[in-house]
Amino acid sequence: MASECKYPFHEALAKLEAYCAYQERCSQEIQKKLDSWGLSFEDCTEIIRVLKENRFFDDVRFCESFVSGKVRIKRWGRIKIRYELKLKGIKEEVIRKALSEIDPIIYEENLKELTQRKWVETKGDEWTRKAKLHRFLVSKGYENDLISEVLKSVITT
Repeated sequence: MASECKYPFHEALAKLEAYCAYQERCSQEIQKKLDSWGLSFEDCTEIIRVLKENRFFDDVRFCESFVSGKVRIKRWGRIKIRYELKLKGIKEEVIRKALSEIDPIIYEENLKELTQRKWVETKGDEWTRKAKLHRFLVSKGYENDLISEVLKSVITT
């Protein structure tokens, strides 16, 4: 059962152009927006074609921006970033390329800073603190081998 169309073609196109200009978007976000508006398949296809042609969205550009922001601002690890990008329908090779561009020095500094900050905040005996800290870092998406290395260096200093 199709829902009633909320916007005519040109108004939907203008709204999506503004939506894409506001921040980077992936094709899945555009498709979800179009689906929620109830446009016909032909109109959706044409709008996506026009937006792509005019470079309003690009999955590769979106992926690079997403990775950069999550590493710099949210301090997420590669595992969590990969998972979130897969949920957004980004192809594996695009994800792999964007993740390979993460600066390893910044990535490790983020992990060390998170570890040091959380170690000070965590209560309990040493074993409990280590376990809590490890769970926290795993939830941020960092790899177990890196977590183990950083935990050893932070706890001994």
